Amino acid sequence: MSISSTNPSTAFAGEKRLFSGPLGEVALAVKAASEVESSHTILVFDDATGRVIDLDLRGSEAEVLGRLSPPEEEAEAAESEPQDGARGRGRPKLGVVAREVTLLPRQWEWLSTQPGGASAVLRRLVDDARRKGEAGQRRRAAQEAAYRFMLAIAGDRPGYEEATRALFAGDRLKLAQDIADWPEDIRAHIMALAFGAGDAPPSP
Repeated sequence: MSISSTNPSTAFAGEKRLFSGPLGEVALAVKAASEVESSHTILVFDDATGRVIDLDLRGSEAEVLGRLSPPEEEAEAAESEPQDGARGRGRPKLGVVAREVTLLPRQWEWLSTQPGGASAVLRRLVDDARRKGEAGQRRRAAQEAAYRFMLAIAGDRPGYEEATRALFAGDRLKLAQDIADWPEDIRAHIMALAFGAGDAPPSP
């Protein structure tokens, strides 16, 4: 299965970051670099997951890009989804669904005292829970991406085990300390994956 040419990706040549950007651009940069200098193993990482991406760099640049999924395919897939007007009879357009909710008397009593009524309060509670859950999922996904990158490129470096524990504990300062002696580009990418490109602490 091909990978989208727009996926944010990063290539490393040894311990040096070679190029970051959409996968299509990264693939061409890796192709050019491998034709000039072959002494370093070049690894390409998916920035969303931290997984290594296997690229087929044979042939021309057009052939390399042709093996990746173009953005148009994603747009066509989205357009193929049924629109509101094409939905089956009886499906509400406003997205409001009436269903039974079972609560204890004291819970109904509390709801009745809240502004906006029970339905409005329940919708706010659900939305708040969703936002908190989504934030937790994003945090776990970022940690997993940073972990996979660390394992692939620095799994044999001193302090690796301590660094993984700090990563999953969400301890930025401890993680930065544990990887302080690692190459600069690797440190920077780990912190960017784990905490965001604009939110990584300075190197110690």
